[in-house]
Amino acid sequence: MDKVKRVASEKGVVIFSKSSCCLCYSVKILFQELGVDPYVHDIDQDPEGREMERALVRLVGSAAVPAVFIGGTLMGSTNEVMSLHLSGTLNQLLRPYQQSMS
Repeated sequence: MDKVKRVASEKGVVIFSKSSCCLCYSVKILFQELGVDPYVHDIDQDPEGREMERALVRLVGSAAVPAVFIGGTLMGSTNEVMSLHLSGTLNQLLRPYQQSMS
């Protein structure tokens, strides 16, 4: 749990992912299309990945990945992120982390 919290707070936008997860890939692409370059931490490539996965399941409540943190705060997994996106809230949350598109 400590490593998850530390990694989640080190960068503005963090996606905990697995390298073979198509939903993780979709969320990452969504963020890139919104002008954000998220830090993606592939837990299947981390020696402590199993412990991190258990911690993420406890935090998210269902599937461990993707788990999205913005400003150190857990936003949730795919369903929560898509709901935020469709309501327009996600763009507002990401505004401080968006790169200028010039």
